[in-house]
Amino acid sequence: MTKKRSILVIMHKDLVPPASTDGLTAEQISPFKTEYDVITALRRLGHDVHPLGISSNLGALRQAILEGEPHIVFNLLEEFDGEAVMDYSVVGYLELLRVPYTGCCPRGMLLARDKALSKQILAYHRIPVPDFAVFRRYRAVRRPRRLGFPLFVKSLNEEASLGIAQASIVEDDDKLKERVSFIHDRVGTDAIAEQYIAGRELYVGILGNQQLKVLPIWELLFTKMPDDVPHIATAKVKWDLKYQKRRGILTAQAKDLVNGTTERIRNMCKRI
Repeated sequence: MTKKRSILVIMHKDLVPPASTDGLTAEQISPFKTEYDVITALRRLGHDVHPLGISSNLGALRQAILEGEPHIVFNLLEEFDGEAVMDYSVVGYLELLRVPYTGCCPRGMLLARDKALSKQILAYHRIPVPDFAVFRRYRAVRRPRRLGFPLFVKSLNEEASLGIAQASIVEDDDKLKERVSFIHDRVGTDAIAEQYIAGRELYVGILGNQQLKVLPIWELLFTKMPDDVPHIATAKVKWDLKYQKRRGILTAQAKDLVNGTTERIRNMCKRI
């Protein structure tokens, strides 16, 4: 039997789910589905769960910890004060308070937010990564000669496919400049352009600290996507339910991988 724990679940204030989803459509539930599922699952396991929405004030978090004395904080927060790169500071605050929490430590979160730096670290540990270049805001866009087309242009530090569309894959310097400018102006961040490598969209979860547990390889499937359209995880693929239905976007455990691929992926996941 699972031992009952007091769990404080933190998330963005706009994503705090209702107590029940009865009568709501899939489109209405979609924005907070993860938060609702986590809270519901923890309660079904018998835990005492307290959701807390956070935006730009750590006072509410401190008060909830002092008053509720949770055994652990379940962290679902993905930004702070409107800045994606600031989510690590909330975890740092939990560390200062000596409160256990789920997920990555502040250092890991900060490194992961910089796609260029994270790729350099992966390369050091002999994990293959695409060649890339970073294009800073307010600077001219000049492609290094070593970097050939096609290129995949995205935000350097945003997540959730923000700013990613079919137009993110570019074939020449004019389109590169156009897409980098889009990231600079519309997303508001530096841009990174990396070699586009066509293939399957695989995801691997890892749990643990000193001893790592590699979860089963998961795949994003494009069952109704035309063959001549790049099968990439655009913002519409991830968040537009009508588009997902029309294009047959599904997720499932990866099957029929080339012999040895699963073991190679598992070994790479344990190198860092």
